[in-house]
Amino acid sequence: MLLAATLLSGCDLAPRYEAPHFIYPDGWSGKGVLVDGKPADAVPKGKWWKVFNDPTLDALEEKMLASNPDLQAQAEAFTQSRDIARETEAQLAPQLNGSAGMSNNKTSRTRLWRGTSTNAPVTESSVFYSGAATWEPDFFSRIRNTTRMQKNLAQASAADYANLRLLLEAELASNYLGLRGLDAQYVVYDDSIRYYRTAVKITRLRQAGAIAAGLDVSRAENQLFATMAAQSNVRAQRQVLEHAIAVLVNTVPGSFHIAPTDHQVLPYATLRVPAGLPSQLLERRPDIASAERDLAANSRAIGVARAAFYPDVTFSLNGGFMNNGFDLASLGNSLWSYGVQAVEPLFTGGLRRAALQRAWAQYRESADRYRATILSAFQDVEDGLSQTSAFSDQQKQQAAAVDAALRTQRMTMALYTGGLTNYLDVVVAQQAALVARIDAVQAQTIQLQATVRLIRALGGGWDRSALPSVKAINPFGILQYDGLHHPRPAGDVDTRTRPGDLDLGGDNAAESGTKGLTVPARER
Repeated sequence: MLLAATLLSGCDLAPRYEAPHFIYPDGWSGKGVLVDGKPADAVPKGKWWKVFNDPTLDALEEKMLASNPDLQAQAEAFTQSRDIARETEAQLAPQLNGSAGMSNNKTSRTRLWRGTSTNAPVTESSVFYSGAATWEPDFFSRIRNTTRMQKNLAQASAADYANLRLLLEAELASNYLGLRGLDAQYVVYDDSIRYYRTAVKITRLRQAGAIAAGLDVSRAENQLFATMAAQSNVRAQRQVLEHAIAVLVNTVPGSFHIAPTDHQVLPYATLRVPAGLPSQLLERRPDIASAERDLAANSRAIGVARAAFYPDVTFSLNGGFMNNGFDLASLGNSLWSYGVQAVEPLFTGGLRRAALQRAWAQYRESADRYRATILSAFQDVEDGLSQTSAFSDQQKQQAAAVDAALRTQRMTMALYTGGLTNYLDVVVAQQAALVARIDAVQAQTIQLQATVRLIRALGGGWDRSALPSVKAINPFGILQYDGLHHPRPAGDVDTRTRPGDLDLGGDNAAESGTKGLTVPARER
């Protein structure tokens, strides 16, 4: 019987699992930065945002990673998935229970069927203690496959955490670069407004000297006030981005402000991000790792569904002592029982077959979603490669357009001042120069944001080796009964809580290295 139990306990009904192997193209269509045979070792790893060399961005990213509530909630979701796996695995061990109790009971002396001459007692006490043990030997690996499935899902949850962290890092970097782009636009508008104020003064002087008509003054004033309105719109956009950044770093927007800069051109170099081989993308995208772990978990679910066709066997043992006093520990006062139970459903109307078919369908669905995730990842990379290349060309071309527009603006104003052209030519030149300068700033901004998207598409330097192993999923030791407030570390998931998490007013800036970043909001 022991030999049979041992053999049956090794019966695994789950299909043999191997991650699908896809056929990839020989290369990427993105131009210039992705070449077969050259690994993507130069992709920024870890704190990838440091490639922009901006201390304020570095401080914001660190603060976000330390206190963002969405990220912390995902970390706790990972902890819960680990605990579910541990709860399932606990069913493999014998379940031991102990019980003890006592009672004192009295009946009525005049109860029915009690004779008046009887000497039977009307009070009786009972004291007992006992223990029980049950064990399911898991002959057909139902519990073990469920455990493996839950551990695979826990690994997927860890990958979800890494994916959310990457998305938040990229969102914060993109918002910050967009805000700095708006700062540069604001400075361009400031410079143009000063120029237009001078133009208004010139037209008024020429009108006062009867050299120019009032139409020139109206045109100059229209240009001035329209530019001021556009600048107000930029200020509103900046405030909205600033509010979004505040929420990402766990701060109420009203108490958060990022000091503006006075650069007309963003002080960031154009970055070239090598992308590597197609197969490497599968190891560096956390969303792909999550989809693959879901696929592995669903393969185990098939084994669980198959095990339902076989008997569930349970061994049980109960024993203890009972007496009407405290003289319990004697063989005569002992009680015990033991048994074995096997349950095999004989007819369920297709219930188990439907469950098995559903498990196979879920497995195929997860395989399709895994393939879709990979295709989406390739699209993200191709988009990033195309955009960074095209936006780089656009940036150079737009810089040349700015030079030409500024020359035209200077020449037309000189001609107008000398009375050699009308003011309409001046307005056209001014509008062209302003549009060219704003477009140049926007081109540089979207180039930087495209670089962020490309780094995110490549996984931000994350690697599949950061996933916790199956053995590391257990959140505590088998005999650990203290220190259960937080699980033991697994992978790169941060489940720590910090006192500053509850401070939404920005007073925890010093703790996270952002001292001086959050200051009272002010108008520019």
